Amino acid sequence: MALLVVRHARAGNPAEWQGDDRLRPLDEKGWRQARGLPALLAPRPLGRLVSSPALRCTQTLEPLAAERGLELETATELMEGSPGEEAFGLLRELGDRAAVCTHGDVLKYLFGEAGKKGSTRVVELRNGEPVVLEYLPPPE
Repeated sequence: MALLVVRHARAGNPAEWQGDDRLRPLDEKGWRQARGLPALLAPRPLGRLVSSPALRCTQTLEPLAAERGLELETATELMEGSPGEEAFGLLRELGDRAAVCTHGDVLKYLFGEAGKKGSTRVVELRNGEPVVLEYLPPPE
């Protein structure tokens, strides 16, 4: 079993967004990416969906939650700008059979790079540390 770590789908240019960045929604391409996640992740068992509270992250997992009939939980540990060690702790707590959605800076802390928006990493915890088994490009 593995943990799925998703970078939120595309949400447009943050410099062009007026207002609280936590409320910046997915753009048209981002919604296509989000709607493609259920098919991309279909063969993978999931028991929980946990997202950063940012709207672009929760929207990324909404189609997957609807498809699987799972409640979408939020966790501040996955929020942009959160200390990376908190995200590590959450991944350890979740273990496997979960998908999480977070931001590029958290992914850089966890894995050394952010990957493309809408991409997914299939992760296994080894001795409490996340190891990437597979990188899944974003649905198009």
